[in-house]
Amino acid sequence: MATEKSAKTPEKNKWVREILFILGMLVLSAGIAFLLYRFQNIYDVSLRSYGWLAYILVFILSLLSSATIFVPAPGLAFTLAAATVWNPLLVAIAAGTGDAIGELTSYWVGYIGERMIVDEHMPAYRKAVAWMNRYGIWAIFGVALVPVLLFDLVGMAAGALKIRWWRFLLSAWCGKLLRILLVTCLWQQAAVFIGGWFH
Repeated sequence: MATEKSAKTPEKNKWVREILFILGMLVLSAGIAFLLYRFQNIYDVSLRSYGWLAYILVFILSLLSSATIFVPAPGLAFTLAAATVWNPLLVAIAAGTGDAIGELTSYWVGYIGERMIVDEHMPAYRKAVAWMNRYGIWAIFGVALVPVLLFDLVGMAAGALKIRWWRFLLSAWCGKLLRILLVTCLWQQAAVFIGGWFH
């Protein structure tokens, strides 16, 4: 009985951490968006004319965020905030491209055989390997579609299985682009709906 309880506790803690992370990203995104709108109002500046700079920044932050193995960085927060000010399609393209390129870090770690996986992630890693053995690059695309915090495991598994790097990159990019586009569009609509918070 005690063993069963202790097995359930880490699983419960994992879900709590993920929910808190998502809530934190949303709160941080709302804060950044609020500051951007206040900046426009106070200094009477149109941020839309600086869209090219925002897209470059989104790309760089997304790349750096996904390049950190097992350390989620808040690149998503700026991406969501940027979608409330600039074109959400271009924001999604910049974020999805940076995100996918950054995932090559974990791919190459798996490719050279250094998995760097702690015990708590080993079952998920084995599952990722099994999915790719069964579905190939479609597994990469499918996992990239959902907000999985440890996509790094998929990258490592793809590298360990010696899937061609460009196939991994293309599959990850397609999945991440669709996911980020959906999330940014939904977030933009939510910002419009509660527009009073951003003025």
